[in-house]
Amino acid sequence: MMRLKTGILIFPDVEVLDFCGPFEVLSVTRLDPAKRREEPSPFDVFLVAESPEPVVTTGGMRVLPQHTFETCPALDLVVVPGGWGTRREVDNPRAIEWVTKQSKSAKLVTSVCTGSFLLGKAGLLAGKRATTHWASLDRMRAAFPDVIVEDRFHWVEDGTVLTSAGISAGIDLALVVVSKLFGEPVARATAKHMEYPFPTDRGRRV
Repeated sequence: MMRLKTGILIFPDVEVLDFCGPFEVLSVTRLDPAKRREEPSPFDVFLVAESPEPVVTTGGMRVLPQHTFETCPALDLVVVPGGWGTRREVDNPRAIEWVTKQSKSAKLVTSVCTGSFLLGKAGLLAGKRATTHWASLDRMRAAFPDVIVEDRFHWVEDGTVLTSAGISAGIDLALVVVSKLFGEPVARATAKHMEYPFPTDRGRRV
């Protein structure tokens, strides 16, 4: 089985559930749930950071990335989480360059919460529909007037770019990605394994 190379960006002050939620969904996905222990996920999921040093997240969790920008292979799926650290990373040319470069070969580019600001800075949302954390919707409109910012939806898909609302919405986004790439039965089985409700309503929850 050719596993999809899936890179999740992390950076100082990244929101924990923003990256751990999608990591959990994508890493526990199985094409055949009956062979959960025998077969791996179709997603080869790993964390990517600017340097190999531990990343200190929001709340103080210390996390080791598996790849740096330089060692990261070409990705099939890009996940850009949010958190307070995006306010700094949006002005980090190396991070924006990495997102831009990886988006050229990826099947899908996704963001959780304010990770959408990095996609916007990379020019990936121009003329597209997108969303972000409810508290940053107006800030997103001001920063990216060429983006159609959606208030009503928990996640938004526009072409090969998917964005979601804040924090826990990354779990729903990842389940949508599983459904899109491997079918709804696989995604529903993944949600059942996690004891998480399968997302059927795109409406914003707050």
